[in-house]
Amino acid sequence: MYQAKAFSAASANDPLAPDTIQRRDTTDRDVRIEILFCGVCHSDLHTVRDEWNSIMPTTYPCVPGHEIVGRVVEVGSAVTAYKAGDLVGVGCLVDSDHTCDACKLDVEQFCPNGVFTYNAPDKHLGGVTFGGYSESIVVDETFVLRIPTNLDPAGAAPLLCAGITTYSPMRRWGDIKGKKVGVVGLGGLGHMGVKFARAFGAHVVVFTTSPGKKEDALRLGAHEVIISTDAEQMQQHAGTFDFILDTISADHDINAYVGMLGLDGNITLVGAPEKPMPVSAFALLFGRKSISGSLIGGIAETQEMLDFCGEHGITSDVEVIPIQKINEAYERMLKSDVKYRFSIDMNSLQTG
Repeated sequence: MYQAKAFSAASANDPLAPDTIQRRDTTDRDVRIEILFCGVCHSDLHTVRDEWNSIMPTTYPCVPGHEIVGRVVEVGSAVTAYKAGDLVGVGCLVDSDHTCDACKLDVEQFCPNGVFTYNAPDKHLGGVTFGGYSESIVVDETFVLRIPTNLDPAGAAPLLCAGITTYSPMRRWGDIKGKKVGVVGLGGLGHMGVKFARAFGAHVVVFTTSPGKKEDALRLGAHEVIISTDAEQMQQHAGTFDFILDTISADHDINAYVGMLGLDGNITLVGAPEKPMPVSAFALLFGRKSISGSLIGGIAETQEMLDFCGEHGITSDVEVIPIQKINEAYERMLKSDVKYRFSIDMNSLQTG
């Protein structure tokens, strides 16, 4: 084992603070990565504050971070895909059992024995896994991803979660070129959904409650913007959408958006409201509409997404911060005071 600098939370009520954690030495299948940037996901905040206790309680100390971009500094003897100096990424997963049906289908995120990048049982060192708010990480090569070198590393970091979360359901739904696609919400997830839908050739419409976001939505690639609190605007577009990506985590009326779908239209949830949402059966029956959910993506699909971003020059819009401002960033994130994702410059661990 070796020691690594990190920022961790000691309890649900404590702010993130400097810490030293243990990392395993590189095994024959491992890649050791010096972390350059780590995106800040809303899941980090939920986990640090133990807000998902009923589903996945937090074990402390907690080192969050699953949007990691860094440089390879060491590889194990059996590693062939990577070498020192490569620009790589690590997303929400660092291991799985490799044998279950989900793994065989390249959807490791549904593996019953999958290991999340943080706050999951660490089969190597015991305790739980520690994430990317640290200076380095050691990961099985199977779960390391290649980052296109033409992408800005700070903006590429959020692709490892926000990117694949929005890319995957659009790809799975089918060819959306020429289709009318809606994106509900223009935040960390929504702004990536707009970029991908536009790159796929869709007619992109953003639903937002904030008129002030219209200009930015158009800048990001939307063709139209609907103020969802305006009943007249909503009625004008009712029954015309082929696909809608719902990125909202706050409680909201999903039936309003089901009403926007046309025949065989689908709305996919990637946000996770805390409370169950009532759904009108009649709204689904009339039009043969469907509601589905989506959770990140498998390793192969995540690499496909990264390659697509390299080809199209897609990154997240980020505000780069030093790790010392992470607690302030959490409070700002709660207020939606960021366009559209924080990315931590991990070099600040050495200087702060």
